[in-house]
Amino acid sequence: MATSLSSPPRRVCVTGGGGFIGSWLVKLLLSRGYAVHATVRDPGDAKNAFLMQLDGAPANLSLFKADMLDYGTVAAAFAGCEGVFHVATPAPEHEIVDPQKEMMEPSVKGTMNVLKASLDMKVHKIIVVSSAAACCINPGWPQDIIKDESCWSDKEFCKENQTWYALAKTQAEEMALEFGEKNGLHVNTFCPALVIGPLLQHVVVNTTSKVLLYIIKGGPDMINNKFFPMVDVRDVAEALLLLYDKAGPSERYLCSLDQVDLKELLGIMKPMFPNYSYADRIVDVDLNITFSSDKLKKLGWKPRKLEETLAESVESYEKAGLLKVSDGEPCRLPFFFRPPPVWE
Repeated sequence: MATSLSSPPRRVCVTGGGGFIGSWLVKLLLSRGYAVHATVRDPGDAKNAFLMQLDGAPANLSLFKADMLDYGTVAAAFAGCEGVFHVATPAPEHEIVDPQKEMMEPSVKGTMNVLKASLDMKVHKIIVVSSAAACCINPGWPQDIIKDESCWSDKEFCKENQTWYALAKTQAEEMALEFGEKNGLHVNTFCPALVIGPLLQHVVVNTTSKVLLYIIKGGPDMINNKFFPMVDVRDVAEALLLLYDKAGPSERYLCSLDQVDLKELLGIMKPMFPNYSYADRIVDVDLNITFSSDKLKKLGWKPRKLEETLAESVESYEKAGLLKVSDGEPCRLPFFFRPPPVWE
């Protein structure tokens, strides 16, 4: 009697697979039966060991040593993949000294290498992870209108005000959509707000998690009351897979919860976790950066409540020992998030 052989798993690549968003996306893809290529800078680095411990990893996860500025390593990681999630990105924690080398080249040239390699390796779909920073720095946008996918950050304004992260993200995202249309590639771009949530590993803590850690622990830096809208990293992973399955080509999607200012956030957190110091050096600013995620919700995206994200984030931080009071250096807010905001 003949037996039918099951079809091989669908194969995709996640760039920056060891990062905060990338690792949760790898975990989700493995749970859905995908075979995953994950690019990391060094597969032998202890900080990436957790990836091979994820459910399904021994059979379906392959780590690739890759640098987004090295086309050959990127193309090798994409070989045999039907889709690519380009998550890898430089994230500024300190003042940028050389914007070309630190931000523009990795973001723009790195994304172009991903696009060219996808074309050459016959990848069917590419999801490029951009940022809400590519949407919110637009002084010409009417203050009473919520920002949606039609809002782009003003590149000249970003350049004049040396907002290099936003400039790099905007330029790379525009380029990705144009490249897709010109070359017949199915490209989508995805712009998440401030991404928080529980950690899969804590050897290296990502920039946005350090923001929430600073809010909880407090420290010497001033912080804006009006803050970025937030979104759970697990909901980001779900949204990325939703785009992969359902979005048409050349589409852009924003991903965030409603805006919560810092004082409102502290009002939620203090009763939940009364034993922490919390940030108290707060500057009131008139800054409206509310986004609409209606387009993503129409695809079926259903984010969890902010309270759930905060509770599970704090639980994760406590388990990792990240909320202990240190006698050494004080907790610091990543430079990129310190006021005053240059787009006021």
